[in-house]
Amino acid sequence: MVVDRLPLSTTPPQATIVVEVPAGDAAVPRLELSEWAARHGVVAGITTRAGGFSLGLWSDEPAGQVMTRWRAFRRAFESRFPTVVISHQVHGTDLKWHANPPPGWIVLEGVDGHATRDRGVLLAVTVADCIPVYLVAPERGLVALLHAGWRGVAGGILERSLGELTAATGATCRDFVMHCGVGICGNCYEVGYEVSERVTGRPASTTPTYVDLRGLLAARGAALGLRDVSISAFCTAHHNDQFHSHRASRGADGRMVAYLGIPLPAT
Repeated sequence: MVVDRLPLSTTPPQATIVVEVPAGDAAVPRLELSEWAARHGVVAGITTRAGGFSLGLWSDEPAGQVMTRWRAFRRAFESRFPTVVISHQVHGTDLKWHANPPPGWIVLEGVDGHATRDRGVLLAVTVADCIPVYLVAPERGLVALLHAGWRGVAGGILERSLGELTAATGATCRDFVMHCGVGICGNCYEVGYEVSERVTGRPASTTPTYVDLRGLLAARGAALGLRDVSISAFCTAHHNDQFHSHRASRGADGRMVAYLGIPLPAT
């Protein structure tokens, strides 16, 4: 699978551009942050739409087809991750801490962020334009994964999550690295003036405008003092042949799954 980089016209000064690379096999097409695996000892990535691969839990597809793909996803990771955590997301700001969860599937309701210190727990969020935000504090053995659409960004999901994580663990924001993954870019995400005002905090305009959610998240992460911030080179709308995009498909597309975890030691 080959995915061309998006030629971004502007890059937030607080962030670097990172290219996720192909991983896995045809059964579960996906891209991963190979550098993070090498540097931080985590598994972080996102599935693609190659071969019609969709992991949308709430879709019009026959349940058997969707669950067959989920079983393939589970098999691809089960030797390193006995537990997979996911939720029915609500575009909110709640973060769920996972400590010593049982093996198997854990499916929650109303949670848009997950965090753990446990090895073998794979955190997952579904996306199709919204931004998966990967957070790792390598020296603390701590990972978190957020689902950030415009409502989550406006509600401060990044700030709230980091506040909870630092308060609960004694970590500081400087301990964290952050990656804003595959999502819709600022050149494609046109919104009305009400949304623009809520997300950016700037005075409302009477005309539609474009909002760069990843740029906003990167700027906020840098302002909070995160030690390293990066942004994916890929856009779901620009590369709709490779990624599901709710906006580009007018609501007809499926979903990718972004995932992050600290794997069990190799045996």
